[in-house]
Amino acid sequence: MRTPEPGRPPGRFAVTDPATGEPFDEAPDQQPDELDAVIGRAERAWHGWRADPAARTTALRAAADTVEAAGDDLARLLTREQGKPLAESHAEVARTAARLRYFAGLTPQTRRISDGRPVHSEIRWRSLGPVAAIVPWNFPLQLAAAKFAPALAAGNTVVLKPSPYTPLTTRLLGSLLTAVLPEDVLTVVTGREPLGARLAGHPGIRHVTFTGSVPTGRAVAGAAAGTLARVTLELGGNDAAVLLEDVAVDRIADRLFWAAFRNCGQVCMAVKRVYVPERLHAEVVDALAERAKSVAVGPGLDPATRLGPVNNAPQLARVEELTRRALADGARAAAGGHRLDTPGYFFAPTVLTDVPPDSPVVTGEQFGPVLPVLPYRTLDEAVTAANSTGFGLGGSVWGTDPDRAEAVADRLDCGTAWINHHAELSLHQPFTGTGNSGVGVAGGPWGLYGNLRPFVVHRPEAAQP
Repeated sequence: MRTPEPGRPPGRFAVTDPATGEPFDEAPDQQPDELDAVIGRAERAWHGWRADPAARTTALRAAADTVEAAGDDLARLLTREQGKPLAESHAEVARTAARLRYFAGLTPQTRRISDGRPVHSEIRWRSLGPVAAIVPWNFPLQLAAAKFAPALAAGNTVVLKPSPYTPLTTRLLGSLLTAVLPEDVLTVVTGREPLGARLAGHPGIRHVTFTGSVPTGRAVAGAAAGTLARVTLELGGNDAAVLLEDVAVDRIADRLFWAAFRNCGQVCMAVKRVYVPERLHAEVVDALAERAKSVAVGPGLDPATRLGPVNNAPQLARVEELTRRALADGARAAAGGHRLDTPGYFFAPTVLTDVPPDSPVVTGEQFGPVLPVLPYRTLDEAVTAANSTGFGLGGSVWGTDPDRAEAVADRLDCGTAWINHHAELSLHQPFTGTGNSGVGVAGGPWGLYGNLRPFVVHRPEAAQP
């Protein structure tokens, strides 16, 4: 039994507004032993849910309509607990509905195998059972839908656990969807650790899909290994942007800035390092620093805000420490470099230059509003550096010759490479990474089939004597 927070009744924990640093609501702190009943109900609900594909399609489309109808309430609560500007919260709600509608329209395809034998062989598809979806705090709704929409469309049931930093919007979403989904098909559980570990290792769970840090992802994989559950792990990234000699800095500076700083840099596939030819380095640093100094930072509910706070105190401390260490090692802050002297978890948008290439702010994942800009002498040097961190989620190449840029992008060791833009995805495409960025594939039909298992039926084409 976990110790309750001081001054709070047992079974509840506080939720903090990152724009103020003060608690504003609370959520149930569900105990690990409660999972047995939740997963048992998900198992029983699965048998009916998997049996009727047409009903699933209808229910998921109704779920998308329900999300859109509640958009204002969901977006405001999301901004309150996550911190992002309200316009970005509305966009996240819209993407949540779009994912539900997209996967409602996908069905697995039966395939016949012809191999010259007098046998009729078919590959059919079966759902797995209860799925555990464990979601981080940077995009609570969008990443939840990226997990539960394909799982539900495939005929599985889902137990969804949001981060304890952002449980409220997910709970509201779950309560809204109970009106259009059968009972226990989607259940939201909230709580502090060891709730997530117990969920990942529960013997009733057949697939664990997780987004979060590399250490936690390894722990999730270890827990799931005990039951031989399938795992899909999206473990973040350290995406590099490589600028070529022919890049037009004034034309790409805005796109590059927002590719790094959207959602206060708290995006797994944000640009987290920029490699620039020595000749252009000062110009790029100045262009990015100008934007960092002028962007409106403030509470997400303020219509003027373009960048909100860091989501939580531990992450703010991490961003501050990575920046402090880089500056101590000789880096210079062309913009920012410090916390803002205001309530809440605000850090000044920071552009670093003269950064040692082995600094943790370069080799790790800062996941905040801090961007190192590093010069290179040769393109081979830049590509080697871009591929050197062990992460491999995304990367981008920027230049005026798209064919040459694409040839360079083809050398990046990552799951997705962009030319002259970054972190733009389609619902129709796979999303995956290499190395420390994770295991498995999400998105598009690949996301659907990742929640299914093949079932093969053989029968002779001619009647047996």
